[in-house]
Amino acid sequence: MRQHQHRQELLAVQEQARDIVAQATAKTKAQVAKLQAKNQRETLAYQQSVKDELTEQQSDIAVREQRRQQREQLLDQMTVRLDDQTAMLDERSQVNQQQRHAIHDLRDQAAELRETRTTTLAERAGMDTQAAQDEVLRQAEIELKRDRDIEIKAQNDNAEANAERWAKDVVLPATQSGPQDLPKEHLEHTVTVPNGEVRSKIIGRDGQHIRLLETLTGTDLIFVPDDNTTLFISTHDPIRREVARVAITNLVASRRISANQIETQVENAQRDVNHSLWETGEQAVSLLHVGWMHPDLMKLIGRLKYRTSYGQNVLQHSIEVAQMTGAMAARLGYNTRLARRAGLLHDLGKAIDHEVEGTHVEIGVEFAEKYEEDPVVINAIAAHHGDVEKTSPISDLVAAADAISGARPGARSESVEDYINRLRSLEKIANDQDGVTESYAIQAGRELRIIVNPQTLNDQAAANLTQEVAKRVEAELTYPGKIKVTTIRKLTAVEYVGDEKKKKKKKKKAANAS
Repeated sequence: MRQHQHRQELLAVQEQARDIVAQATAKTKAQVAKLQAKNQRETLAYQQSVKDELTEQQSDIAVREQRRQQREQLLDQMTVRLDDQTAMLDERSQVNQQQRHAIHDLRDQAAELRETRTTTLAERAGMDTQAAQDEVLRQAEIELKRDRDIEIKAQNDNAEANAERWAKDVVLPATQSGPQDLPKEHLEHTVTVPNGEVRSKIIGRDGQHIRLLETLTGTDLIFVPDDNTTLFISTHDPIRREVARVAITNLVASRRISANQIETQVENAQRDVNHSLWETGEQAVSLLHVGWMHPDLMKLIGRLKYRTSYGQNVLQHSIEVAQMTGAMAARLGYNTRLARRAGLLHDLGKAIDHEVEGTHVEIGVEFAEKYEEDPVVINAIAAHHGDVEKTSPISDLVAAADAISGARPGARSESVEDYINRLRSLEKIANDQDGVTESYAIQAGRELRIIVNPQTLNDQAAANLTQEVAKRVEAELTYPGKIKVTTIRKLTAVEYVGDEKKKKKKKKKAANAS
């Protein structure tokens, strides 16, 4: 029974083993089939990628081969052209050589003719050779001078006849391409305080904080009456005003207001404003492509951003003048970069004319000479208001562009009525003086020229009249900047000789004939 039981158990185990082997065999076959299918797919994908890569390489090779052939064709064409040009240059070289020989022959013939003419003239006139040469030179000089005078007169007549048309051809395109009607930047004179707590902190105990701000920034700080949230910044210096505005704005934003914080914010504002001035000047120089410029000059250009003249921003005005001057110089064939540089720097003195004695022209010339600007630029600065003689055509272009930029509609906020009344008032003060024949207010009212009767006033009286007019202008009128008063006393005597004598001779001959 035990053997039978063992045999039964053995058979069961063997049957179980066969089932396990069969299951393992089936699983193995399935895995093998799966791996074979995966390997087949990977093989097919790899083969396809290889085929695609080969196709791409073959296409690239074909493109490169096509490009190589095109380059070979271009090289062949260039070779043919070079051969043609070489042949043409050789031919021209031969022609030039022949022409040089012909010129040498003509020079030799001319020398022989001059020598023959001199010898013949000396023989016939009974003079020596040197005297004959001097006579020939004198006659040639007279003929050349006469031809030159005729040519100069013809050119002057042509220039006078076409001057207006040429001026329009130059000025109109420059005006159309130069000035742009941009919105005017408003320079803030006030700072808004959010509430009464911040206002109390800004004022401080017994006004300590606001006095410290005034001392550090050099401004007067006043809260607008009936409006405790608006702080007005009063000063004649726009840079100080900007420093104060930036410092107070940062203090209000931080809400931490103390003596140390005020000093820190003022120092930061001064540094930021100075960097902004230099950055603004650099942007203007880069925009106009005027070449390298000294950093101090770029900083002065940046200060023009905070300077206005009759409501017109001086920096924008200078950029307009530079653009128009460059455009006109390009049409006339002058140095456009130098022209734009002169236009940009022409009002440089206005950046600090409220800090330094002298007119903005004098200050601008001084700084331009200090930083070794081109003499053309210096003369353009000095002559753009007619104070000195213009030595370069670029100076005339700068003066014209300056007048156009200031006089174009919308450039300045002064009303036409006020402008005309100011000019009339200047001329009336001059015309009220005894001995004055004419007076002209020019340069937008910056200069008053008075013409007096030389038979009524002598030189000393003319000088006294100039002083009297200057005093009346200063006492009676309100004017920006400085006004130059110039008195002109000139006596011109003209007599005509010859016409009356010729008429008398003709009458006498006619009487004798009758």
